[in-house]
Amino acid sequence: MPIGQLAHVLRDIATTDSRVLVGPETFDDAGIVSLAGVGDVSTDSRTCLVQTVDYFPPVVDDPYWYGAIAAANSLSDVYAMGGKPFSALNLAGIPKDFDPEWTREIFRGGFETVRKSGAVVVGGHTVQSAEALFGFAITGIVSRDAVAANSGAQVGDLLYLTKSLGMGAMTTAAKKKRIEWSQLEPAARQMAKLNDLAAEAMLLARPHAATDVTGFGLAGHARNIAKASGVTLRIQLAAVPLFAGVHELARDGFCSGGSNRSKAALAEVVGLADGLDAARVALAFDAETSGGLLIAVPEARASVLERELHARGELVCCVGSVVGSTGRYVEFI
Repeated sequence: MPIGQLAHVLRDIATTDSRVLVGPETFDDAGIVSLAGVGDVSTDSRTCLVQTVDYFPPVVDDPYWYGAIAAANSLSDVYAMGGKPFSALNLAGIPKDFDPEWTREIFRGGFETVRKSGAVVVGGHTVQSAEALFGFAITGIVSRDAVAANSGAQVGDLLYLTKSLGMGAMTTAAKKKRIEWSQLEPAARQMAKLNDLAAEAMLLARPHAATDVTGFGLAGHARNIAKASGVTLRIQLAAVPLFAGVHELARDGFCSGGSNRSKAALAEVVGLADGLDAARVALAFDAETSGGLLIAVPEARASVLERELHARGELVCCVGSVVGSTGRYVEFI
């Protein structure tokens, strides 16, 4: 659902239960619920549940990679909140006449990826559907002191992105036969890559805020942090990492349909400096699948983040900073 439409639907929904530390109001990646005082848990416990759910139709034609990507995407929300995945419930819609071997490969890719995260699949729900749908409801664990919510960004923070943009353009180009599987496979591997190591590095740097860049694109997820935190995220568009070959695809019009819809929905809250590269602008608004973490970290701890990301073989890329509110939630310069 487009971000503007979703905001309208949720505008009158309030979460008043004191157990809910992070609810839907701030468009965070997952909900956070305190376990303090529940059952035998002590009232001073800092342990919380992270809960999220995500599923979608195929983004690649290979069934194994589709399942793996869907799982990594679902797990990513827990990492973005500072948590660790604990258990998973599978959600699947399978067409009536779907090839049984393809169905098996989708499940195999998904279940193997969940196991890589250290979580365990404990069940699920499968229905017949018009098109294939696959994903997971994930429960994670996080210390209350480690929660990386949208609402914590502060003026002076630096912004880091841990995966290259362009998954929407790559999958769109593949669907339109512009690129072959040999060109798409490296992107599939990026989408199936867990954000676990990036999250480890992030936690060691004690970030103020974080999100993962998925369906709302870089612009939409940056907007969510800025709005929840009462600040402006100023992003240097030329510094944003792009996946190999993606700039040319975007220049030739191969971004997903969500790019223009997102740009229109966010026009009043996202500023664009004069002279920006049009293809990069399109990619900034385009939907990502299982993208990287966007992290707001105090400048004094940025070197820790860079060191820890580098030590784990993760992308180290500073893309901007947090400034006082300018009347726009995001500024691309």
